[in-house]
Amino acid sequence: MKTHDLYAIGNALVDSEYEVSDAQLAAMRVDKRHMTLIDAARRTELLAHLGHAHVRRTGGGSAGNTVVALAQLGGKAFYSCRVADDELGAFYTQDLLANGVATNLTHTKPAPGQTGSCMVMVTPDAERSMSTFLGATAELDHTALHEKDIAKSRIYYMEGYLAASPSGLQAALQGRQMAQDAGVLLATTLSDVSMINFCREGLDAIIGQGLDYLFCNEEEAQVWCGSKDLPAICQQMSQLARTVCLTRGPLGCVVLEGSQQTTVPAVRVKALDTNGAGDMFAGAFMYAATHGHSHAQAAWLANQAAAQVVSQYGNRLSLEAMGAIKQASEASLLP
Repeated sequence: MKTHDLYAIGNALVDSEYEVSDAQLAAMRVDKRHMTLIDAARRTELLAHLGHAHVRRTGGGSAGNTVVALAQLGGKAFYSCRVADDELGAFYTQDLLANGVATNLTHTKPAPGQTGSCMVMVTPDAERSMSTFLGATAELDHTALHEKDIAKSRIYYMEGYLAASPSGLQAALQGRQMAQDAGVLLATTLSDVSMINFCREGLDAIIGQGLDYLFCNEEEAQVWCGSKDLPAICQQMSQLARTVCLTRGPLGCVVLEGSQQTTVPAVRVKALDTNGAGDMFAGAFMYAATHGHSHAQAAWLANQAAAQVVSQYGNRLSLEAMGAIKQASEASLLP
């Protein structure tokens, strides 16, 4: 009996989002459009640069965004992560519960320390550049796993960013084996170009002998394959999973299933902030895929949800907004 549509493991991060100029990014030496891991000293330095800039705070983390998206659409999700015994940790835990996501955080008392945080800097062209202080999530390990909940799930999802964390990667792989033993489908995301450039070995381990679902954007796929030729990229990426979703921004997405390719058009919107778009896509896709819809229909819904999140500032949508997307999509999502 499957009680969870999705079980995910990833980094618990509280996002603080700032609107900045390209000149400010350059002055702060922030790598545009990519994620960079930072330490506490660098975080303090960046905060000093930003001064009193307007900030929005939300629950975040790539897989965290994905499980919340799935839950807001009506799916059942469980999230394994790690926070510290501080105000941000309490905020993060409550945010998951408020969105209907079950979590290991309700079963254990967090240790002292600092909860992980991500400084998201959004430029006028809607691109997001992330500086991530892992804090407590750097110590994410196998103790966060709930084997019984993994076995009761339809999909086990590993955040690609865990490739940068020895203990987090080991936990993800341990959970992968538990899922495989229980016949649970396997999924991951390539997460960011920085993970491919610097943590390829960890991503290779997560992918293993193949997955059921793999999510990536076109730039990530280009770097992974060492090519900008789309047909060659599609042929190579399709070897990694039974279903590969390759997102292309305003060009929509391509769903790869063996030799079959399905192009699903994007929704035309004015993009303000691309933070969370890929996470939203994965969550909406896996919601539809676990609720009797075809993968083409799942990609259609995922494009609708991703378009909404990029047309606003912030990495998530409200429960009401997600409900409206679901309601408006019902006719197109008939099994």
